[in-house]
Amino acid sequence: MSRVRMKSSVIAAVLAVSVASAAAQTKITAPKNKYSPADDVKLGREAAQQVQQELPVMRDEEVNSYLNSIGRRLANAIPPEFRHPEFQYTFTGVNMREINAFALPGGPMYVNRGMIEKAHNEGEVAGVMAHELSHVALRHGTAQQTKSTPFAIGQIAGQIAGAIIGGTKGAILAQGTEFGLGTVFMKYSREYEKQADLLGARIMAASGYDPRDMANVFKTIQKESGPGAPQWMSSHPDPGNRYEYINQEARMLRVEGGARDTREFQNVQAHLRTLAPAPSAEDVARNSKSGRTSGGDTRPVSGNVPPPDSRYQTYDEGNLFRISVPANWRELGSNNSVTFAPDGAYGTANGQSVFTHGVEVGVARNEAHDLTTATSELIDNLRQSNPRLSGSGNFERGQIGGRQALHTVLSNVSEATGGQEVIDMYTAQLSDGSLFYAIGVAPREQFNTYGTVFRRVIGSIKFSR
Repeated sequence: MSRVRMKSSVIAAVLAVSVASAAAQTKITAPKNKYSPADDVKLGREAAQQVQQELPVMRDEEVNSYLNSIGRRLANAIPPEFRHPEFQYTFTGVNMREINAFALPGGPMYVNRGMIEKAHNEGEVAGVMAHELSHVALRHGTAQQTKSTPFAIGQIAGQIAGAIIGGTKGAILAQGTEFGLGTVFMKYSREYEKQADLLGARIMAASGYDPRDMANVFKTIQKESGPGAPQWMSSHPDPGNRYEYINQEARMLRVEGGARDTREFQNVQAHLRTLAPAPSAEDVARNSKSGRTSGGDTRPVSGNVPPPDSRYQTYDEGNLFRISVPANWRELGSNNSVTFAPDGAYGTANGQSVFTHGVEVGVARNEAHDLTTATSELIDNLRQSNPRLSGSGNFERGQIGGRQALHTVLSNVSEATGGQEVIDMYTAQLSDGSLFYAIGVAPREQFNTYGTVFRRVIGSIKFSR
């Protein structure tokens, strides 16, 4: 990886744009962040190693050279107040057909081949890249962790990779249960999305691209992604009126150096047409040999599960909560949650980490600021990757740790056993507005016993904030 060096001519261009329209531009302030830029670099480097192992990263010199030419131009146009000398921006293609792109903290960016193939011009490719680059420059990944998680910085990298790589079909990195909960936690907030749109528009203008191409590419993504939520949009929710406010911002900016719809764009699209068709995310997931688990255990679920111990053990989960569980349940720390399960109840099935008996507890962001809506959205996210998950949608009201809570019971087909299992879900809203959840899992025929255990576990929870 090479460091980006700022050219004096580019700095002059950025300053020219700033002087011309600073009064009219929407003010952007980077969110609060308890982590250092060096932490971003560490996280991004660790997550990039997982990406390299799990995704079909392209070794195509023509594609990567093209992406780096765009990326370097954009990176050189980042406003001075959002530059971080520690960051190392790199730009790599991924051989997947879906329209998608993502950037990791500290600078590594990956662009799906489908993004290049479906774009109408280079400005649309640059628009998505400028948006992702803005998330990195504003340090949104670690800022989001600052607000939402009690877990240590060293545990976040897998969470980030899991959210990026996981999809609605066949998640490659599934953590906790087969529900693939990682996709819930790393969806950017609508506030952060708007910031990335606006900063991305400025970066585009300063580097010679028309910011209106960014607005247009979001329509391209919606149109070309087929039925269901586009993969990119699933982790980058529309803040509302996105097309309108990007175009409004564009009218306040001066494009430096004219339009850049280069011949290289047509050349790289023609080159991609000579290659074998790119696989889908589902194809990649099916062919994955990772078999990773949240607890570092790759053995299959044995099915020989001891009954819950009558003695209970208390765990203190950082600065978030305390919980008591049967003494013969192990703590299995993943990167976005913690699972408690007995021996024989956790392992892998069909290349995914699963557990058949126990409780998973974690925190999800709550944009709705309404417990019922946030809980319904959580269930909808689970159902996207688990079509056999079903339930009435009715909620019982109660309390967890003195906070208002909801409870519902769902049904699923176990990935490990193929049998019916019961999902006992509890949710509550924390003081910072985030959604706390606890999910109990047990075979249907054993739920009478485990339902009592789950209620006792939930009743033991004490919040620290």
